[in-house]
Amino acid sequence: MSNINNINFIGRMSSAMSSTVLSRIPNMTIANKKVLNAINTVGAKFSSPENRLILGASALMTQPFIDASNKKVDEETRKVSVARTVAKIIAGTFTGYFVRAGCIKLIDYMTKLPNEVVNPKTFGGKLKTLFTPDAAKSGILKDLTKYKNALGTILALGVMLVTNFLIDAPLTKYLTNKFVDYIHKNDAKREEKA
Repeated sequence: MSNINNINFIGRMSSAMSSTVLSRIPNMTIANKKVLNAINTVGAKFSSPENRLILGASALMTQPFIDASNKKVDEETRKVSVARTVAKIIAGTFTGYFVRAGCIKLIDYMTKLPNEVVNPKTFGGKLKTLFTPDAAKSGILKDLTKYKNALGTILALGVMLVTNFLIDAPLTKYLTNKFVDYIHKNDAKREEKA
């Protein structure tokens, strides 16, 4: 019974902290046309895979330096932490990009308009229109590309639940071991020179 009370208490505290943080964030409306146009352009040009690359690049430029400057742990722990962080970022970015791009390509293949399919009554023809919405078939849907990107991203989220265990985790472990070995070799060379 006490475990349930503890879980309820943690849930209430988490909710209260979230509410407090969100209430402190100022609300603002962007009215500048140039800023709005820039936001719309970026949103229209970059799809989910490109966003994953941007997140990976920004993480690679910041997180290893945060780990490297953590003075609360010894130097060896900092080095391993940096190696693991870099490995996680590379593995996550690699997997995230290719899974998202692949799922969007798959959805693109399976979201053809009826006039784009050579033989619509065959299995291959039906497969090519499997995810085509009725609104697109009748010409109501104006931007099928956004639909395809959104559906591909949703599919990628499901696929990534599996690939995180099958690809990300082993690749992170492999890269971490390689980076740690490289760090130890460099340390040994420095000690020989000293």
